[in-house]
Amino acid sequence: MSKQGIRRPLSVLDLAPVLEGQTPSDAFQNSMRLAKHVEKLGYKRFWMAEHHNMVSVASSATVVLLGYIAGGTSTIRVGSGGIMLPNHAPLVVAEQFGTLASLYPGRIDLGLGRAPGTDQVTARALRRDRLGAGHDFPEQVEELQQYLSYDNHTSAVRAIPGEGLDIPIWILGSSTDSAHLAAAMGLPYAFASHFAPAQLHTALKIYRERFRPSEFLQAPYTMACVNVIAADTDAAANRLATSFYQLFLGIIRGKLRRMGPPIESMEGVWTAYEAAHAQQMLACSFIGSGATVQQGLQQFLEDTQVDEVIATAHIYDQQDRLHSYEILKEVFDGL
Repeated sequence: MSKQGIRRPLSVLDLAPVLEGQTPSDAFQNSMRLAKHVEKLGYKRFWMAEHHNMVSVASSATVVLLGYIAGGTSTIRVGSGGIMLPNHAPLVVAEQFGTLASLYPGRIDLGLGRAPGTDQVTARALRRDRLGAGHDFPEQVEELQQYLSYDNHTSAVRAIPGEGLDIPIWILGSSTDSAHLAAAMGLPYAFASHFAPAQLHTALKIYRERFRPSEFLQAPYTMACVNVIAADTDAAANRLATSFYQLFLGIIRGKLRRMGPPIESMEGVWTAYEAAHAQQMLACSFIGSGATVQQGLQQFLEDTQVDEVIATAHIYDQQDRLHSYEILKEVFDGL
């Protein structure tokens, strides 16, 4: 049963994946088709994540893509999952999201993370003289909030557009650090359990116990990201998942590649150690038929009691990806 008898929202996280034999332009068109599809299905949000220097991910210019997606849809909320704030000046982020919120009022979310979204060498190229910027993340969030507040209209530095607009800010995290921050600031909290599940329960506990009501949020609100690969049968879904496993294997080995087509089995492709490492990091993954996914998600919701689920699907074939989200929505509506 849904939390407190209320149906939880279901959302999508997309990374604009670049497939073997395709280009970032193809990835963007696929993301748009996906956004339109899940909007019709009734998903609540379509978020995109900031990553850099990854051949398999084309969402580096996240704000530009959010404008593209928002312009091609009409009702679904569009947002960042997230903007890696230490890579940017808070004023610029306020102006960018102020522009988006002015163009698409009532539909823009601003999720913020403290990680660089890339390797350390690329982080240096992004941050230039702000190499230790991640340590001042709380101050950056406060500065951003100030630019977006109506009270800032008397300041010498103003975000126009942005000032006074209702742009929900989320704190994103993959460890307990951001849980403390989200709780202290009274902001909604999204956890990256799709690749860092180890501290999920601890982080949720900290956030809920230490939450302080704010002008933005009166009670704790949590969202967890999970991997979902659904198909008509368990066998079909497990085969589709080999594309995801191969992609993740490249990350483990430090040999990044574009996502390739599925293969019959991962046996002989990765070592026992690599398989165990992947399974540990991908523990919050639900792969199988609708019935199998439903069983796994039901247990996940009972264990975490999160208010919302955001799902990502690393699937090579676009039609298979669209179908996976169809199955997921049907399953989720029945929980």
